[in-house]
Amino acid sequence: MSPEQTVALYESLPGLIRRMQFDQHTLVLLVRRPDAPELTDEEAAELQDRHLAFRADLRDRGYLIGGGPLVDQDDERLRGISIMMCDPETARRVSNEDPAVRAGRLAVEVMTWMVPAGNVRFENVPAPRSMAEAAED
Repeated sequence: MSPEQTVALYESLPGLIRRMQFDQHTLVLLVRRPDAPELTDEEAAELQDRHLAFRADLRDRGYLIGGGPLVDQDDERLRGISIMMCDPETARRVSNEDPAVRAGRLAVEVMTWMVPAGNVRFENVPAPRSMAEAAED
């Protein structure tokens, strides 16, 4: 591309951006609370199973598009992410019903994620309802 073509391209960007269409998705970050109660391994496993069953139910009810745990994150408090098919207020309300949130282990942070229209697509796949189901091949 010639320098003139590059300049023309960049000069056209503001108009393109103004005309660009965006899809909006509601994101819910699941964050480990600093005052989270300590649980035995058995209590933690039972709570995790209830958490997974709850998230699978949100998917079945049409609220949850996708989600899962976060790994290799810089901030270890960030435990999981959910992409919701509802407005932020509804996402906050239903996410606060999560057993792990109610138990004081997690808190929710809700935001809107905007991406160019059609840029991100999600497949309809089942969500695991327990750690045992998640571990199945």
